[in-house]
Amino acid sequence: MRILSLLHRWIGAIGGLLLAVLGLTGTLLVWRHELTFVAHASDPVRSDPASLARIANAMSDGSPAIDRITFAGDDLGVHQAVFADGSGAYLSQAGETVGRWSASWQRPELWLFDLHHRLLIGDTGEAITGLAGMVGLFFVVSGVVLWWRTRSRFRLRLWPATMKPGAIVHHHRDAGVVTAPLLLVSLATGVLMIFPALGGPLLAETRPHAPQVAPVSDEPDRHDLTPLFLAAARMFPDAEVRRLQWPRKRGTPVVLRLRQPFEWTPNGRTFVYADPVTLKIVGRVDPAGAGAAASIREKLYPIHAAKTGGLLWKLVMSLSGIALGMLGSLAVYGFWRTQWNIAQAKRRRREAA
Repeated sequence: MRILSLLHRWIGAIGGLLLAVLGLTGTLLVWRHELTFVAHASDPVRSDPASLARIANAMSDGSPAIDRITFAGDDLGVHQAVFADGSGAYLSQAGETVGRWSASWQRPELWLFDLHHRLLIGDTGEAITGLAGMVGLFFVVSGVVLWWRTRSRFRLRLWPATMKPGAIVHHHRDAGVVTAPLLLVSLATGVLMIFPALGGPLLAETRPHAPQVAPVSDEPDRHDLTPLFLAAARMFPDAEVRRLQWPRKRGTPVVLRLRQPFEWTPNGRTFVYADPVTLKIVGRVDPAGAGAAASIREKLYPIHAAKTGGLLWKLVMSLSGIALGMLGSLAVYGFWRTQWNIAQAKRRRREAA
C-alpha cells in the first residue's frame, strides 16, 4: 500500500497539471457550439440536399482550394469550411461568409479543440493525451483504494478547508472518490478513442477503408455536386448530409458523410464515396449493417464530448472536467508545497546546528 501511495503521489505531482489542462479544456469544449460567437450561429437548420449542394458548389469553385465543409446542424446553425492551406470560414446557410481565419489560434473554439486533442503538436500530442488518460485511470483506481483506509474521516467539501497540504490531501481523497464514476467514464472513453486496441478484440475490429479510384495527374475539374447529394439522399432517405471531404491525395475519392437517425455521433458514420473526376458513386458504408464493435466505437465520442443525453449529460461531463482540473492542479500544489516545507525545515535544522 505504501508503494501504491508513493506512485500515486509522485506521478500525480508530475502529470497532474496536464490532466488539469485536459479536464478544463474538455469542460469548455462541452459547450463549444454555445461559445462559438459568430453571426447566424443560432439560425434554424435547413438541411435539404439541394441547398447544401449549392453551398458546396460555390465553395468548390472558389480560392483557396476547399478541403472539407461541415454543414450546419442542430448545435450550430452555420457551415464550417476548411481550406487546403489550413485557413477556414464560417458561412451562413444562405452562403454569406460570417467569419474567417487563417490559422486555428484565431478562433478560440478551434484552438481549444487542438489543445485538448493534440496539445497543439499534432499526432505526437494525441498520443500524449492518450497516455495521460491512462495515467488518469490509474489515479482514479488507486485513489479509491487509498481512500478506503481513511473512509471513516470522509467529509465532502467543494474546496479544501485551508490551503495547507494536509487539508488539500483530505479534500483530494474525498472529492476524488465522489467523482470517480464520472472520471472513469470521461477518461476511459477518451483513451479508447485514441487507443481502440486497448478495448480488446471487440474494439480493435478492422474499420472499413475508402475505396481507391483511378489517380489523375492534375486537379480534377469541379462538377455540379447536386446529383451526388441527391443520389446519396435516395440511398439513405432518412439521413442528413453532414460533411463533404475532397480528396487529400491522389487515388482517393470524394467523401460525403451522413448521419442516420440511430447514430449518436453528430457527423454520423455513414459514408458515400465518389470518383473525384466523374462524381460517380464508387462505394458506401452503412453502419446499420455493422457489428457490435462499430456500434460501440461510434458511441465513444458522443459520450465523451456530451453530444448525446441533452443538457443533463452536458452538465455531468462538465462536472467531470472541472473535477479533473481541480484534483490535478491541487494535487500538484499540495505535493510540491509539502516538499518545499520539508526542504525549509531541513534548512532551519542545519542552521540551528
